[in-house]
Amino acid sequence: MLILQNISYTHPNKDLLFSTIHLAVNNHDKIALIGNNGAGKSTLLKIINQELAPSNGQIIIDTIPYFVPQIFGQYNHLSIAEALKIDGKLNALKEILNGNTTEENFNVLNDDWTIEDRCNEALKYWQLNDLDLSQKLESLSGGQKTKVFLAGISIHHPELVLLDEPSNHLDSESRELLYNYIQSTKNTLIIVSHDRKLLNLLHTVCELNKNGIKVYGGNYDFYAEQKEMEKNALNQDIHNKEKILRKAKEKERETLERQQKADSRGKNKQEKAGVARIMMNTLRNKAENSTSKLKSVHTEKIDGISQDLQTLRSAVPDTDKMKFGFDNSQLHKGKILFTATDLTFGYTNKPLWKTNLNFQITSGERIALKGKNGSGKTTLINILLGNFEPQTGTLYRAANKAIYIDQDYSLIDNHLNVYEQAKKFNSSALEEHEIKIRLNRFLFSKEDWQKPCSALSGGEKMRLLLCCLTIHNKAPDIIILDEPTNNLDIQNVHILTNAINEYQGTLLIVSHDEIFLEQTNMERSIVIE
Repeated sequence: MLILQNISYTHPNKDLLFSTIHLAVNNHDKIALIGNNGAGKSTLLKIINQELAPSNGQIIIDTIPYFVPQIFGQYNHLSIAEALKIDGKLNALKEILNGNTTEENFNVLNDDWTIEDRCNEALKYWQLNDLDLSQKLESLSGGQKTKVFLAGISIHHPELVLLDEPSNHLDSESRELLYNYIQSTKNTLIIVSHDRKLLNLLHTVCELNKNGIKVYGGNYDFYAEQKEMEKNALNQDIHNKEKILRKAKEKERETLERQQKADSRGKNKQEKAGVARIMMNTLRNKAENSTSKLKSVHTEKIDGISQDLQTLRSAVPDTDKMKFGFDNSQLHKGKILFTATDLTFGYTNKPLWKTNLNFQITSGERIALKGKNGSGKTTLINILLGNFEPQTGTLYRAANKAIYIDQDYSLIDNHLNVYEQAKKFNSSALEEHEIKIRLNRFLFSKEDWQKPCSALSGGEKMRLLLCCLTIHNKAPDIIILDEPTNNLDIQNVHILTNAINEYQGTLLIVSHDEIFLEQTNMERSIVIE
């Protein structure tokens, strides 16, 4: 069905994104395409979809793929029908039914008399019954846009489906619909995702990096086991190489000490034997040359071992190099932070929630805030933060220091560069070199310090924000995260999970990623409807 032969792609600025991509995809394969942010996963999907041309290599494909994109802004000016490329057929069908039976209309329709029925069925399956095909995509939420493109699969009946982060922005109920489709479909699938529940439904994991693709024959759990084995083997290799390096340095020291003692004894004998000065100088030069050659041999060996060790250490996953060191909240555990009594809110006269909200949040709790898309989770967060006031009911707020990390990482100032952003959080008067040490710890090297924050990916912004929180000398009493794993690769989800688990204050997290919630040890849920 699909063969990629020696595919490479170079950005217009001449930076190589990836090379030597070889991959064969057979009918009914279900493949996960994973890799760190910036590895080129979305670019590779676009190459397969023939939206982009590779810099080198050949694509052999015997079908027209259907593509569910990750970012929808480029379609906002289109209607749903136009975005799904069915507007022509729908217009032709309408014209024919109205009596305009031209040859052009019949050619456009191409005997697809069920197109309207399939559209209605597809939208109904994805819970989009209330949408009109003439609506502009700009009027839809992120979750609705995703579901519109997912609905296109059953409208077009493709053999090969490419999906780029399809579970992003979907609520739990919509995610279950997606999982059911993936399990039941006979379509060939290539899916870019960080959703580990979704990845476990796929049969093969392909890991993309700059130098090619590595194929793991199993689901994500199998892949994770293999990576853990590789990591353990790497750590063992590093340990063994460090031991060899220590022994080589000890042998060098011992050998040089023996040589120096031998040279010293020889010199003493020569002096006692009354050897002429000119001969003494000759013998001393020979001894020094011999010692120098001996040292050179050992230095060469040690340099080779050190280089091998450096290569091994460079292969250690970035997440294992990071250190967090978050401070804990100063509030005593169990202090009441919020008490909501019969809370209601609405942007019109219609209440946002079916039932009034009643809940209490105390210091040290780890709480998941759950609800369907559009149920008002972000609105409730704004009420807790004091940005909105409830229309009826009461909300008690204790004095507390809260950090709100939204989906757009708005705490990051896009007008600053990376170093300036870190310095902005430096309330404890850290020296410049200490700030830069923290940045290095969070994988921002010297080359990144002047990079504008506006150019950072979602994962990079998340890492920078975590770094800023460690620079700030006062830990927040409560951290609120709104869909924090959207648009993060698996590595950055792992980084975020580790950071959250080191923080001992109050956590309120909005997420539809059940595995993420489980791994961050959420204790209870507040569910709004």
